[in-house]
Amino acid sequence: MASLSASASSWRTPVIIITFGCIAALLTFGARSSLGFFQTPLISTQGWGRDTFAFALALQNLLWGLGQPFMGAVADRFGTFRVLSIGAILYASGLALMAYSSSPLMLDLSAGVLIGFGLSGCSFNIVLAAFGKLLPAERRSMAFGIGTAAGSFGQFLFAPLSVGLIGQAGWQETLVIFALLMLFVIPLSTAIATRPVARSAEAAAPTQSVRAALIEAFGHRSYVLLVIGFFTCGFQLAFTTVHLPAYLGDIGLEPWVGGWTIALIGAFNIAGSLSAGYLGNRMPKRWILAIIYLSRSIVTTAFLLLPASPASAMVFGALSGLLWLSTIPPTSSLIALMFGTRYMAMLYGFAFFSHQVGSFIGVWLGGVVFVQTGSYELVWWLSVALGLASAVINLPIIEKPVQRAAVAA
Repeated sequence: MASLSASASSWRTPVIIITFGCIAALLTFGARSSLGFFQTPLISTQGWGRDTFAFALALQNLLWGLGQPFMGAVADRFGTFRVLSIGAILYASGLALMAYSSSPLMLDLSAGVLIGFGLSGCSFNIVLAAFGKLLPAERRSMAFGIGTAAGSFGQFLFAPLSVGLIGQAGWQETLVIFALLMLFVIPLSTAIATRPVARSAEAAAPTQSVRAALIEAFGHRSYVLLVIGFFTCGFQLAFTTVHLPAYLGDIGLEPWVGGWTIALIGAFNIAGSLSAGYLGNRMPKRWILAIIYLSRSIVTTAFLLLPASPASAMVFGALSGLLWLSTIPPTSSLIALMFGTRYMAMLYGFAFFSHQVGSFIGVWLGGVVFVQTGSYELVWWLSVALGLASAVINLPIIEKPVQRAAVAA
């Protein structure tokens, strides 16, 4: 499916595909990135500790990552429409049930299991994989950047929207509204639906099996380095998204500061993601990744050492936004470059699983460390150290297609 004409009907032009895909990414990532704002009202209502909320969202991140390779494999085999639709239904159900969770187990089931598996089926990862299959090769890197930027705009939009709705309507009602919004992903997915791969077509021509694709990928040093480095991205992003609003409150800043800081991350992430997509065709992608991870550590260190104020928080949000999801376009492009697009959703899914293991540890460790010490400081500095390590890990990646012998049918 190297070109649009081979995989899409006439009404689905590149502009339509990118537009509908971006709206789906905006909705799914926007709601998910705003869940940190529900921590304080939810645990205050139920009388729970931050570690209870943190574990549920950590479980969400882990199951999102665990489900991603399997959802990706299903999307590669049966097309993206079914996966996106099922994911949207699970996501909406999780948000609605989260609003009325009366026990930690119920919170784990709703915010953790349902939303986690829902995200694995309808998040921007599946959207980007569809872009890779439906769009010509020369448009992919920029399309990956645009799709990632759309998720960022969702974060920018949903952060102040969450704060406003929670204040006006209540946190439970806000979750129900978000659940209804997720159902719009189903009609949007018609524009980015990829064709199922017929078994007769697989038997008629030489093709690589799923098992062979996995053996090839995990035997490839550059892919393994990419997967390991992506762990840090998940750790940093998830910890910040979930715990930053509470952290800013702990150091004496008003709730609106947290709302606008998260919003600024989303706003500036648009520029960061588009820039990463643009630069992906003009400079080595491993350099882009190394620079991003190094810069994150520098920005976080400055934020921790400077006096706390609304201005310092918002500058941190803006600079973090430039470096936020900008790892995704070069990561996606490297996978497509090394292995092609046949199993792109699955192989990106395994890389994303590493990302989400990092997310699980970042969110969970943040809650545990705070309960034990009354501070997030230890986790902040661990985030800095991991950024420096990932900057080094990405440098040896070799950017060229794998040398693949002719595949037997």
